[in-house]
Amino acid sequence: MTEDTNDNNHTINIEIELILQAIFNKYGYDFRNYSKAHVKRRLINRLNTSDLRSISDMQHKVLHEPDFFEVILRDLSINVTEMFRDPGFYLALRKEVIPILKTYPFFKVWHAGCSTGEEVYSFAVLLMEEGIYNRAQIYATDFNRDVLDIAKKGIYPIDRIKEYTANYQAAGGTQSFSDYYMANYDSVIYDQSLKKNLVFAEHNLVTDSVFAEVNLIICRNVLIYFNKDLQNRVINLFDDSLINGGFLGLGSKETLQFTTKANSFDTVNSSEKIYKKRIIHK
Repeated sequence: MTEDTNDNNHTINIEIELILQAIFNKYGYDFRNYSKAHVKRRLINRLNTSDLRSISDMQHKVLHEPDFFEVILRDLSINVTEMFRDPGFYLALRKEVIPILKTYPFFKVWHAGCSTGEEVYSFAVLLMEEGIYNRAQIYATDFNRDVLDIAKKGIYPIDRIKEYTANYQAAGGTQSFSDYYMANYDSVIYDQSLKKNLVFAEHNLVTDSVFAEVNLIICRNVLIYFNKDLQNRVINLFDDSLINGGFLGLGSKETLQFTTKANSFDTVNSSEKIYKKRIIHK
């Protein structure tokens, strides 16, 4: 790598630090502790598809054009999701978490970083099939209004329904998956009964505090985009939000092992990253 290339990379990194600080100061969204590689990749991709010459030009546009900031906000959001993503996770919930939830007359679930909602509806289906949906209150949160709007509607492209059906079956589905949606030309809309106990709301894991006291938190494939300090902050938030004996489900590449709260949880299923908050006897 040449000296010029090193200098250019150093300059870009400084510009990225400055634009993230500007976004936080102007709009209150804090991406400063997101993975540097993730942020750099997304911003440079936007730079390459725009008529801007540098990240500094992008910063000026972000500060003076709120509509452009919304574009950058979407770029930095993590919106990779699908119905019954990683079916083994849902199968493990069905076998190891649902039996405990069944012992409660009423319980609360928090889907943090819910994106466009497919995984929220997946869990709602699971609760329906286990006969405890009516005892549940499900909160689904994200900081991105655009993805929340999609989630609230529950309307998705039909072209992935074959894949979703296979995921549902692998997740231990007991019915026909087609019972839960209605096809309409190139889209499917999920059954309104799945929305009855669902509340979608804005919440930013980076800047906001405890959302609710809950029995189960599902936050999958979000922490991998945060640095260690931010991961610890969010895990502390989850610990504060869970009842004693409450459950936490993370993504396949995420772990509590190296966090400050590692000793506050027992591992329920190591391969599917499901943990249980230890009961503290006072």
